[in-house]
Parts: sequence; structure tokens; C-alpha cells
Amino acid sequence: MLVSLAVLGLDIRKRNAHLMPLMKAVWGLTVIYSGPIGLAVYWTTGRKEIATDSIWRRAFRSVAHCYSGCGAGEIAGVVIAAGLLSLGNWAVAGTTFVLAYLAGYALTVGPMAQSGVPLREALWDAFVAETPSITVMEVTAIGIDLWLAAAATITEPLFWASLVFSLSCGLFAAYPVNLALLRFGVKEGMMDPRRTDHAHA
Repeated sequence: MLVSLAVLGLDIRKRNAHLMPLMKAVWGLTVIYSGPIGLAVYWTTGRKEIATDSIWRRAFRSVAHCYSGCGAGEIAGVVIAAGLLSLGNWAVAGTTFVLAYLAGYALTVGPMAQSGVPLREALWDAFVAETPSITVMEVTAIGIDLWLAAAATITEPLFWASLVFSLSCGLFAAYPVNLALLRFGVKEGMMDPRRTDHAHA
């Protein structure tokens, strides 16, 4: 993960500094959660060097955006519920599920509200556009995590290895959902990195 993060940082600084700050953060979190897998998604879909854009590339950018928020919520959830409160598996799963939703929605609502969209409209748009993706991502990630490491404690390597693996599975499980949401016009997807306004850098 650290090597992948270093490659990402170098590429963004030297070749893709024009990307919007939000997308730089999205790619950073995606690589933190999934290491080389996250870097491969960035490399093939999130750089100005891509030869062409397509709906499958937009879907990967869209799912990475969702993934970055959900992953942050999930990690916060396990640290709070398993680490600080020492709750049981189902309470930990419920906490991570709720916090993943909140973080995922916040990552969508925040930029919309900043750009002048009324809060009520931003909340509704986020609910419609993000709920299917977040649901599939979290059911997959939490289910796999419980299957692999239900008996592990937060101090064991298996706990964290399972979390990383399950998050990556959630990323790929939610990809076809994002593809369908884009195809049916429910989501617009993230901007083509070759056309990002350099003023946002």
C-alpha cells in the first residue's frame, strides 16, 4: 500500500496536479484501502493520460468516489465499535454500516451544497444516486469481513487483513451497480480527468 501511495502521489504531483482536490483525496483513500488494486483503478481511469473516456471508466471513477467515503465510515466504525467500545460482531457491523452510509452521503452532499445546490435537493439527489451503490458495497464488505474474521480481535493481523480484503471486494461488487446507475442516467459520474478545469488544482 505504501509503495502504491508513493506512486500515486508522484504521478498526481508531476502529471495530474490539475485534478480537483476532491478527486485527489478520493484516489488517495482508494489506494490506502486497496493498495495496488486502487492504484490500478486510478491508473486506467483517473489520469489525463487515458486514451479515451468511456462509461466503464466513468463507472470506476464513480465507484471510487463512493468507496472513499464508505471506507472511511467503515474504518471509523470498527475503531469506535470494536476498538473503543469492545462491542460484539453484530453491533460492530451495524455501527460500520451506519457510518459508511453517513460518510458516503457526506462526500456527495458536501460538494453539491458548496456549489450552491439547496441542501434538501442535495440530500435527495445523494439518497437516490448513492443508496444502491453503498448498500451493495457495505453488504458485501461487512458480510465477507464477518465470514473471514468473525472471531478476530482488533489487535490481530487477521482483523485488519480481512477488513482490507472485504473493502476491495465491496469496491468490485458495487462497480456494476454504478455502471447501471450511469447507463440509466441516475448518476452523472465523475468528470473526465482530461477535461478537468485546471483552475481547480
